[in-house]
Amino acid sequence: MRTRTNITAVMAALAVSLVGCSGSDSDSGEDAKPGAAKTTAASSAPSTGAGATEKAAGIPPEPTVAQREELLRALAAANPGIVKYEDKAIDAARNQCSAINGGSAKADWAASQRFTYEDVTTTEAQGKQINEALKGLGFCKP
Repeated sequence: MRTRTNITAVMAALAVSLVGCSGSDSDSGEDAKPGAAKTTAASSAPSTGAGATEKAAGIPPEPTVAQREELLRALAAANPGIVKYEDKAIDAARNQCSAINGGSAKADWAASQRFTYEDVTTTEAQGKQINEALKGLGFCKP
């Protein structure tokens, strides 16, 4: 039984690492428009890769400009300091959705950790407000 568990864990780790190994030809140094090949490859590829992995982990896609502004306002209401670093705040919000969608018992604590960076400290109470804002906005759609 223990061997079967170990084999399963090794296979899962191997599968995850193989997803990171699949690249596109645009990485080979060809003189193409930057991002053009990547966009085409990503949009025509089957549901594998980073987007599918993030979705499986409960992480939403990058927000639109309007969603981003709404999200930053909601986050600032919980802790104004976290939006000083807008990109970090957006990334933290997307990643926090994995805790929310996964039903984490420590989601408030996880938010306090994710939104503590540089010179910004987020308390667990503020983490709870962040989680409520993410849920209220519908940002973390399962």
